[in-house]
Amino acid sequence: AKRSVAAFKLREGMQIGCMVTLRGDHMYQFLDKLVNVALPRLRDFQGVSPEAFDGRGNYTLGLREQLVFPEIDYDKVDKVRGMEVSIVTTARTDEEGRRLLKLMGMPFKK
Repeated sequence: AKRSVAAFKLREGMQIGCMVTLRGDHMYQFLDKLVNVALPRLRDFQGVSPEAFDGRGNYTLGLREQLVFPEIDYDKVDKVRGMEVSIVTTARTDEEGRRLLKLMGMPFKK
């Protein structure tokens, strides 16, 4: 945290998040696991929003809990945390990005 915030029980200098950039095989493995394992495990999942593109073909979605990934041991989790996944594509438009992600198996809402 950049500064202390008593309401959130944060102190200056505390780590409150991280960012990871995946490329190559690791990126494709993560995307495959996200689409085929994690998203279907979400409660009441009916597809991801087709509107969450940024205007340049990149897509962002938020997950409320990290426990949808099977590698995470429920007993070792002290607090359920969410995460944001941003998928940066080479597409130039949202429609190109939507088609690319659909071909990769992304389950968009109808």
